[in-house]
Amino acid sequence: MKRKAAKKKLLGLTAILLAIGVAAIPMETYADSPYRTYTVDGYGYVTETQTAYLPYMTITKIGEEALVGPTDFTITKDGYIYILDSGNARVVVSDMEGELVDTFGEGTLVTPRGIYVTADHTCYVADRDARSIFVFDAEGKLIQTYGRPDHPLYGSTQDFLPLKVIVNEAGTMYVICESNTNGIVQISPVEGGTFLGYFGTNATDPSLWNIIWRAIQTDAQRAKSQGNIPATPDNMAIDEKGLIYTVTRGEEEDTLKRLNIAGINMIEPDAYEEIPAAVAVGNHDNVFVASSQGFIYEYNNEGELLFVFGGSDDGQQRIGLSTKVEAIQVDTEDRIYVLDSDNAWIQIYEPTEFTDLLHQALYLYSKGRYTESKEPLTEVLKMNNLFDYANMAMGRALLQEENYEEAIAYSKLAKDYDGYSDAFWEIRNNWLKRNMVTVLIVVVALWLIMKCLGYLDKKKGILKPVRDVLSRFGNLKLVKQLRYMFFFMRHPLDGCYGIKRQNQVSVGSANIMLVLIMLFYVINKYFCGFLLKTVREGYYDIISDIGMILIAVVLVTGCNYLICTINDGEGKLKHIYCSFIYSLAPYIVFTPIIFVISHVVTFNEVFFVEFAQLFMLVWIAILVFISIREINNYNIKETVKIIGLTVFTILIAVLLAFIIYMLWTQVFDFIQSIAGEVVYRLGN
Repeated sequence: MKRKAAKKKLLGLTAILLAIGVAAIPMETYADSPYRTYTVDGYGYVTETQTAYLPYMTITKIGEEALVGPTDFTITKDGYIYILDSGNARVVVSDMEGELVDTFGEGTLVTPRGIYVTADHTCYVADRDARSIFVFDAEGKLIQTYGRPDHPLYGSTQDFLPLKVIVNEAGTMYVICESNTNGIVQISPVEGGTFLGYFGTNATDPSLWNIIWRAIQTDAQRAKSQGNIPATPDNMAIDEKGLIYTVTRGEEEDTLKRLNIAGINMIEPDAYEEIPAAVAVGNHDNVFVASSQGFIYEYNNEGELLFVFGGSDDGQQRIGLSTKVEAIQVDTEDRIYVLDSDNAWIQIYEPTEFTDLLHQALYLYSKGRYTESKEPLTEVLKMNNLFDYANMAMGRALLQEENYEEAIAYSKLAKDYDGYSDAFWEIRNNWLKRNMVTVLIVVVALWLIMKCLGYLDKKKGILKPVRDVLSRFGNLKLVKQLRYMFFFMRHPLDGCYGIKRQNQVSVGSANIMLVLIMLFYVINKYFCGFLLKTVREGYYDIISDIGMILIAVVLVTGCNYLICTINDGEGKLKHIYCSFIYSLAPYIVFTPIIFVISHVVTFNEVFFVEFAQLFMLVWIAILVFISIREINNYNIKETVKIIGLTVFTILIAVLLAFIIYMLWTQVFDFIQSIAGEVVYRLGN
């Protein structure tokens, strides 16, 4: 399980980056970079980091040939760029510096949209309006044409409008077709083109509302309405292992997929692009995704976001920014090439030293060469000691070297729950091996001491003074009221009777319990075990936490008292308040135990903590239900009704408070603007 699986904090980063200039940590940005570089930290927050790629150059023309509406391109390992010059219905070939080498396809291509070139320079072109895949040899001569598959499984009414094409080593073509929601079309070159079936079909995920709506529709209405159909992939790429990468807009966490031969997704990115345009495979088991707006994402092999940079051009045509991205490629030198169809140019980005070192470590780490990866990781951390991926990889490398103490330190910095858990398990296991005999001796010694004390107390009463002190302390009124929580937990029916009729508790004891609840909540939230912590290290908002608890108590108590009073409830405000607080007694009892356990469990044992928390919450819910019923002398049906009305009243109160707050804010802004105008006029 990857560290992101524990948090599952998925982000639509383009919307965030367009809306705000997030910069949680000030970092040096190169002066000639028109954009900032971001990453996602272990908590799922967008964080600024060092510039990862710098604009290198822009290819605006191929030799003296201008491009018109280019829609795709590819780069060969021997240093050639094949560009689909769609506006001129041709393929343009250049070297890596943009010098013209060849053109072909004129008179054959109609509306080409996708291109793929094999190692021997065989060129495949997906032509939408020609409804064909055209294949050209290394000399640019047409050698084969593949049209609509003539196979019953393809679909008798399904058109063939190819948009993108890739080819594996066996020559099998994978084709994305417009409006074909069945998936990627597989075509074998055997017998002039054999349809092999559909591949990598996107799943559908109907909402509850759609299910209900379609259930109540008539057959005629269902026939006219648009069904819940899977989305068609927007683009794809293939790596040296034959794994296929696809990007599909609107699929959220499934926007990027890595599909094996069976069409099963093997990657779960921890951040996703909402409107992806293209995908490319890097040289270090990494993958790049480009958004149509110009943002470029780089992920490692496990889908963890390394960088996001670039952005949308505002019309000034600044180098490094794009208007409408169509394709992305990576050369053997790790330079990134991005095709902008609106500007009809290719922007090139080169990695910085920071990125080169990270790529080196990334490659070594992905191959299991952890010790070798330490050297470049050390250099990366010298440049940015808060870069989560580098800390995570360093922690894993130290774990392999059995340096568990340091591995834990790096895992904490990276919020790497799996790495921390593995290192902690080893430390705990070693401690138990070293101290098991000592622990057993201490336990046996304590047992013997207790037995001896019990025997001596029985014979000579040596513990009588202690018992007398404890008895006097326990008989104090406030102590007895606080101890009543244990009785209330076990016997809620009698406990409610004691609160209502026998005055077994007081508002003072309830207030003390409320203080304990707030104290335990704050301690558990900020100082629990690493695997259970959900807040950022060093970030404290204790005042807000206490305020929210107090507001919740006031709302629940006040609204419930109001509803019960209207509905002939017998409980007084004091009784309702005390019964609510005493219903939270399991929180006071279980939270310290959960807090201690959270510091000694591994990731696989977190289940026990979660189960204890669930058990505690269920117990509290039962006590609250019983207390409302008994304090107000309701039956079960009436109690359910009162709870529903209380929740509704709380929502109304919150809404009313929000409206008042907004109105007051507007009044305050108005008064402030009037005061500013008065000061301005007096000053003049």
